[in-house]
Amino acid sequence: MERRWRTSSSRSSVVARRKVVRGTHRRLPALLYDLRSRHTAERSSGVAALPPAVVEEPRILVGVTGASGVEYARRLIDVLGDRADVILTKDASAVIDVETGLPPKEFAAHARAVYRGEDLAAAPASGSDRFRALVVVPCSGTTLAKIAAGIADNLVTRAAAVALKERRLLILVPRETPVSAIALENELKLARLGVVILPASPGFYGRPRRIEDLVDFVVARILDQLGVEHAIGVRWTGPPE
Repeated sequence: MERRWRTSSSRSSVVARRKVVRGTHRRLPALLYDLRSRHTAERSSGVAALPPAVVEEPRILVGVTGASGVEYARRLIDVLGDRADVILTKDASAVIDVETGLPPKEFAAHARAVYRGEDLAAAPASGSDRFRALVVVPCSGTTLAKIAAGIADNLVTRAAAVALKERRLLILVPRETPVSAIALENELKLARLGVVILPASPGFYGRPRRIEDLVDFVVARILDQLGVEHAIGVRWTGPPE
């Protein structure tokens, strides 16, 4: 077998590489110290430093479609305040005008941001956007059918597709009644994917006296699903004595 001998030049190159590596190890503490010093100087001088590891809490996205019952959305937005970003479709704006008489900006005045339903370039269209949950309220039958079919043709349905693929909480609040077999099959399909189907069906055991009481009953159930602490609505505590 032919032996391969390491030449003196190859041995010297190996030794040189070892010296470089060892020297780098000795310089690491100094390098880290210089890096920390630079970041401290940037902060004190007002120059942008590295972004923080923890940023603001992810928001809750509220999508409003063209179904009747926009008062549920309005109350939810008011309770969430600046924790909510809102998407208003064109049909939703028309229903808001009919049912509340309010312009869209005033309807969602307490939200942090309001997006147009046609704006597919908006932040919620991307999975990198940090919304932690999407509530579609009220959710029209057409919107529910599109979500079940994977159609993402506006910002609400696109955000729903993002919620599904990113495995985020998705709550749909249908109001239309009666419900066809097709709609029931769509709801079942989505429920099996982990979507919360929360019909706008208020209870009456709290003996509601105002429309606001009925609205609060449904909104309270939505907040419960979101894990948001609240003090609205009525909870069952047993039959009255």
